[in-house]
Amino acid sequence: MTTVLVVGAGAIGTRAGHELGSVPGIERFLVADRRRERADALRRHLGSRAEVVEWSPRRALPEGLDAVACALPAEDDVPLVLAALEAGVPVAPSGDDQDGIATLLRLDEEARAAGVPVLVGCGLAPGLSDVLTAHAASLLDVVDEIHVARAGIAGAKSEASMRRTHGERPIEVRSGTVAEVRRRTTHELVHFPDPVGAQECELIGAGVELLHRAFPEAERITARAVEPPPRTRGWLRRDDPGGRWGATRVEVWGRVGVRCEPVVYGAVGRTATVGGTVLAVATAALAGALPAVAGARAGVQGLGGAVESGAFLAELARRGVHAARFEGVPVT
Repeated sequence: MTTVLVVGAGAIGTRAGHELGSVPGIERFLVADRRRERADALRRHLGSRAEVVEWSPRRALPEGLDAVACALPAEDDVPLVLAALEAGVPVAPSGDDQDGIATLLRLDEEARAAGVPVLVGCGLAPGLSDVLTAHAASLLDVVDEIHVARAGIAGAKSEASMRRTHGERPIEVRSGTVAEVRRRTTHELVHFPDPVGAQECELIGAGVELLHRAFPEAERITARAVEPPPRTRGWLRRDDPGGRWGATRVEVWGRVGVRCEPVVYGAVGRTATVGGTVLAVATAALAGALPAVAGARAGVQGLGGAVESGAFLAELARRGVHAARFEGVPVT
């Protein structure tokens, strides 16, 4: 009996749970959240196949798990990943915080020794952006540059994570080496798919190391994000459970033969809806329920180097998350 544990029943975790509930082959669900009412709500949606369990950083994971979907804030997902490594269970954290991802990457040797795949950054960006990068790279003979941008936050915890990321010193890959960005002005106007449109984005570091590991041949890699708006009360409406509109744009430059080519992809949707769906597909793949998507090896890695990008994007499309290629339009 294939069993999946969903930890965190906020906006992203709830969406992930809903999507996992429709994956053939997953027969049993365990749900954990600090707020019992949120866990109960997800259990009711999943029906008789689901039950609520208690989990805290000092507890071992329940027995009999095939995969764990971690929809906790980045600062809370490390204890869960450590518990998964101890139990020998594959885990997919959705956290997008720069420091949180760096901490998880330092567990790579431990994950390899345990023989456990850990798919880091399973959200909008990093996450979907990494899969789009991999798909774009498959169209090129050589990848020279990768530029990723994101807009959107999924909820209050997501907003706090993004504010922390914008407060950290960004990193980028220059000449094939990860380096801190020291220049003061790092803003750039990025054109996302409508209805997000053109937004001013700032350089960040979240996701850069994941892309560097997946595409070590790239000479330049950058990540940008729209800074969260000023705090206001009630910004996430009750009738908007998917969060604000979010988008990602991926621009990959490389060569086909001797010709330099850009490949630009974009995706747009409610931020929590997209992030939760990405988390669900990644978790289902780890559980062995989506064999066409699977491909993760033992160790800590991002989606860009772990899954079959075409199959992953096709599964997202079946669940309402679509990506499109930006095509140049002749002016004559």
